[in-house]
Amino acid sequence: MALAVSLGGVAGVSLLKSTSKDLVWQLDPFKCVQCGRCADECVMTPSAVKCVHAYDLCGYCDLCGGYLKPDSNARSTAAENQLCPTAAIKRRYIEEPYFEYVIEEDLCIGCAKCVAGCTSFGNGSLHLQVRHDLCKNCNDCSIARVCPADAFQRVPANSPYLIKGGFTKGGSNKDNLKKG
Repeated sequence: MALAVSLGGVAGVSLLKSTSKDLVWQLDPFKCVQCGRCADECVMTPSAVKCVHAYDLCGYCDLCGGYLKPDSNARSTAAENQLCPTAAIKRRYIEEPYFEYVIEEDLCIGCAKCVAGCTSFGNGSLHLQVRHDLCKNCNDCSIARVCPADAFQRVPANSPYLIKGGFTKGGSNKDNLKKG
């Protein structure tokens, strides 16, 4: 009996080790509650979790809830009006009244302030994702451990991103990640 249990344990550990390389951590944008813990709890500094923009969902609004503070005095790019604490979102005029918002990943700390603003006052085109070129893929992800929404999950390494590609879970998630 003890031999069977120990063999089962060894097989379980072997299976875990063989599949852990095939799986990576990812954040489900439909479960995320923008708590800010991704910025604080990641073992990487800055966090491997970054804001991404699903451009096909974006309204290209002049008054962007993910870019401007809700109580800003003006619709300008002045630092006191920006929601992002590191100025990681760049705003570019397209034509009246449309603007494009681009995330500069090297400045993004994964705090989710822009995501919360976009979700509350916009259409949710800004969301967080684990960037696998930065992530250490820890066996026990420090962010997943403290995530209040249980939004972190293991996904296949050959399709590692869960990008919002439609307004509902299950929308197209291919080719919607545009790096800024």
